[in-house]
Amino acid sequence: MRGPSEEQRAIVEMVRDFAAERIAPHAAAWDRDHHFPVDVLREAGALGMGAIYAREAFGGSALGRVDAALVFEELAKACPTISAYISIHNMVVWMVDTFGDDAQRARWVPGLASMDELGSYCLTEPGAGSDAAALTTRAARDGGDYVLTGVKQFISGAGAAAHYLVMARTADTGGRGITAFMVPAGAEGLSFGPPERKMGWNAQPTRQVVLDRVRVPAADRLGAEGAGFGIAMQGLNGGRLNIGACSLGGGQAALDRSIAHLKERSAFGRPLIEQQTLLFALADMETSLECARTFLHRAADALESGSPDAVRLCAMAKRVATDAGFEVANSAVQLHGGYGYLAEYGLEKIVRDLRVHQILEGSNEIMRLIVGRMIAERRPG
Repeated sequence: MRGPSEEQRAIVEMVRDFAAERIAPHAAAWDRDHHFPVDVLREAGALGMGAIYAREAFGGSALGRVDAALVFEELAKACPTISAYISIHNMVVWMVDTFGDDAQRARWVPGLASMDELGSYCLTEPGAGSDAAALTTRAARDGGDYVLTGVKQFISGAGAAAHYLVMARTADTGGRGITAFMVPAGAEGLSFGPPERKMGWNAQPTRQVVLDRVRVPAADRLGAEGAGFGIAMQGLNGGRLNIGACSLGGGQAALDRSIAHLKERSAFGRPLIEQQTLLFALADMETSLECARTFLHRAADALESGSPDAVRLCAMAKRVATDAGFEVANSAVQLHGGYGYLAEYGLEKIVRDLRVHQILEGSNEIMRLIVGRMIAERRPG
């Protein structure tokens, strides 16, 4: 594959400078204090990171999927949690920009693009995680409105977002009976569970979204009735690439810290960086990240071009990248010895943050299932 273009290198440099100045110095404190830095997110939006691959007509940056992967990886080097939330927000914006009509795009995309208004994606339910088509949140038609009732689980940004993209059942026909709605914060009957206590991702809120007869105008339905499951799955293809890129950024940061640590420390009369076994470990970590990065960019190209292989490649790339990022970060803790276990070194935070990437946007077991089914259905010859 070709290396980054001059334009992509400029984008990476801009994002790197922003992340180094506005995110990295505060990441540990945000994690410790469970602080969601909405002000910094707005600054990211002002730089074009709120609608990276949405069209320019209503404020999008109109960049490609590889560009987005580069952005999320760079942000995640400073803080995987913040990068991951921005990736989820971008998934919501893309769905609106792609499946909304002109009036909906004009209403919602500008505020989302600037990140003055944040978005949350509401698919998962307490009883419907991997089997998203089994969701039970209902949307009943009542004149010119729909009335939504149900509970969504593990929703990033819940309580802080301005818009909730909710998947709800409008017919008992499996995946074909699911419809997408935009629900505004402050809607009567919309409430939130308490903040979840989590292993990682502490700098973004995760809560239940509770819909108790929330009335939504039909004009706020996104796409046709019954098209919601397809919208959700298409959005997740890109979301899987984004979260894979976040994993690569966290893993790269852990590797870079390990190299610096081994150069500074000595044992048995020699710098650790001269120990062959440790060099082998660094080589394996670098190779793993580079292989995953190359694969991720290939999948991003496939999604961008509308390749028939895009779904398969996105699933494979998500699994490979999230496994690689976590394993490299975990190895980095080992290379630091006892210091890797201390919060002040930042590695244990990276490990905690990256662990959930192997679960969300479809668990890595589901990625294997997707790939396995697709190759089983492949015609011979």
